[in-house]
Amino acid sequence: MLVVFGGLPGTGKTTIARQVARRMSALYVRIDTIEQAIRKTRRVREIGIEGYAVAMSLTRENLAVGQTVIADAVNPVPEARQAWRELAVDTTVPLLEIEIVCSDAGEHRRRIEARISDIEGLTPPSWDDVITHHYAAWNEAHWLIDTGVLSPDAAVAAVCERMCALPRLTPRDV
Repeated sequence: MLVVFGGLPGTGKTTIARQVARRMSALYVRIDTIEQAIRKTRRVREIGIEGYAVAMSLTRENLAVGQTVIADAVNPVPEARQAWRELAVDTTVPLLEIEIVCSDAGEHRRRIEARISDIEGLTPPSWDDVITHHYAAWNEAHWLIDTGVLSPDAAVAAVCERMCALPRLTPRDV
């Protein structure tokens, strides 16, 4: 199974995705961690699609051996979201796409301004960075979770419940 989280920084996607991965004993793949590792080795600021390419390669290998994968990324454009969908089809695993939003702008801003990075050397985005971030609306079918009204614990429980309700096909079942 592949669970893909998307959404702007500060909406709560990492908090939720990390807890879901722990609770479901799933592999956790975070784009921010991959991109920061690339920055450290290449000494560049902008990464482009390399982080997503690495994440998808790691995801593909782990799905192939039957591991559930939780992908944590902004997924700001339809092309990124389509690539995750194609990966799920190619590996014949169920896909759960989740967009995390925070409808309470004041709370969202508070989260951004209070953030301390948990990734060495990564500077968290400012509020201006977040509100000007290129982020295309999700026109594809997906599940929307609003952390402006739902607590992280409630969101984690809901995601785990939905994951348990999905069939667990693996490549060897097909």
